Amino acid sequence: MLLVDIDSQANSSKVILPDYPRIQKQQTIYATILERSPLPVHHTQIPNLDIVPSHILLSNTDVELTTAIDHREERLKKELDVIKNQYDYIFIDCPPTLSWLTINSFTASDKVLVVVSPGYFELDSIVQISKTIREVKEFFNPHLELAGFLFTMSDPTVNSKTSLQILRQTYTGMVLNTIIPRNTDLRDAHFQQQDIFSFNAKSAAAQAYNKLIEELFRI
Repeated sequence: MLLVDIDSQANSSKVILPDYPRIQKQQTIYATILERSPLPVHHTQIPNLDIVPSHILLSNTDVELTTAIDHREERLKKELDVIKNQYDYIFIDCPPTLSWLTINSFTASDKVLVVVSPGYFELDSIVQISKTIREVKEFFNPHLELAGFLFTMSDPTVNSKTSLQILRQTYTGMVLNTIIPRNTDLRDAHFQQQDIFSFNAKSAAAQAYNKLIEELFRI
């Protein structure tokens, strides 16, 4: 499996790659998106997982790609097409905001899984995400599909319960059954630079993600 981290915060890269602070920008997705270089794939200590790490300078992508005229939405897809047959699955970790990075990700993808956390503004943002998916499908990637909505950071509060209820009522049949709970083990695992399964496979979060894996591969 390959994980492409295209979020400038680089959270996935920092957790999965112990030597991440020593990685130069030319060894990250930055080189592909802004310099049109081949994807810099790194092996990880996690079995059967490779990663293309991100870089903080990706935050400048919108400024640079806005003036580009040469297939700026296809830079990731072009390089993924070269190596995709080497992997059974490829996941792209997108930024939480809509940008040219998001459009590159959607253009290169078969399906989009929208992660939603509790809150009014979080639910409101889904409208724009859904609009972007429709536009990418119309102009760049006619095969793109919505895999569904994943509700995460759930807790036993009224806000969380109400948010999930509204989500299910608004997008009937599109909300995954799996709910990811707010769990301190996830934060502790990040501090240890470990995935949740290595850190505590019996935690509530690990069990929830196992259920998510089972549900996703039935989609």
